[in-house]
Amino acid sequence: MSTAKVIHVAVGVILRRQQILLALRNGKQHQGGKWEFPGGKVEQGETVEQALHRELHEEVAIEVTASSAFMQLEYAYPEKTVLLDIYLVTGFAGEPEGREGQPLRWVGIAGLGDIEFPDANQPIVERVQQHFLTSQPA
Repeated sequence: MSTAKVIHVAVGVILRRQQILLALRNGKQHQGGKWEFPGGKVEQGETVEQALHRELHEEVAIEVTASSAFMQLEYAYPEKTVLLDIYLVTGFAGEPEGREGQPLRWVGIAGLGDIEFPDANQPIVERVQQHFLTSQPA
């Protein structure tokens, strides 16, 4: 049995006018200095959706009003494994701001490929682009 702990994380792909909200990870954090989809750990006794709502409120000051499960993936870093539950957030109240001092930016879906993400976020980027861009000519 593996001794690596699995960290369950609720992730929000926050969508507004064909753009996605990204937050810059603190340089001191694991995979710091890279852009990520906001979210955080699911606490004991919480559902993924409860964690998503709480984390997005704590981190980026929004109230989620519409979200749907998008994908789930497990990613093993050498030092830990993360289980990501990714939700598409298509409705929210409030104007996003980095409550923990982190810079935020809106990026067009087509431009996501040019951003440096933590390794575990790469499959999310590919899936989001596939989901939203496949109906458009290349």
